[in-house]
Amino acid sequence: MKTGTHRDANSRTAPIAAMILLLCVSCALTSKAQDRMPPLAATSLTAEQVAAVDELRRVRGIELRGPWIPLLRSPEVLRRARAMGDYLRYESALPPHLSEFLILLTAREWTQQYEWQAHNAIALEAGIDAATVNAIADGRRPAEMTADEAVLYDLFTELHRNHHVSDTTYASAVAAFGEQGIIDAVGIVGYYTLLAMVMNTAQTPLPSGAAPGLPPLP
Repeated sequence: MKTGTHRDANSRTAPIAAMILLLCVSCALTSKAQDRMPPLAATSLTAEQVAAVDELRRVRGIELRGPWIPLLRSPEVLRRARAMGDYLRYESALPPHLSEFLILLTAREWTQQYEWQAHNAIALEAGIDAATVNAIADGRRPAEMTADEAVLYDLFTELHRNHHVSDTTYASAVAAFGEQGIIDAVGIVGYYTLLAMVMNTAQTPLPSGAAPGLPPLP
């Protein structure tokens, strides 16, 4: 009897131990992964790179950080990505809280820690419920989304899982956001997917002192 009980206890604790180990390994890799594309020395920049940096400062009012550091390797891609982001981030047909909702879904899809860290607080301030943010971080469908969030969640999920959008989900999205809203929603996802892929490729680190906010997915 004791042997069986011991075996049952082991069978219950083994998956938990494996999950903890996976989390620890993921955090260690995230924190210690070498930055493949660190900031370039100012003295090494080409004229095109200098112009791209100056434009970023003038239009966005920011210094090079996050995805812009690796993107500077191709200054024309940086300029064009920035221009698309100017619209999708600040002027799209979707209200800010829905844009941030899609950004968080994208960061979770790619387990992009920098993207998540940059937008987690913004999403909360924009009005996304904390329970919804936590569910996204855990890779779960949020239980209490707004009607608009639920439509965007289905649109996002079908695009990523099926590479297709069902007629039912499309009709719901048109009714909620119109055709422009759908294109802007897909554009937001595509833009932040680009940034996530760039940073995952370059192993762009989190800001100094920041901890990874996304647990590994099973």
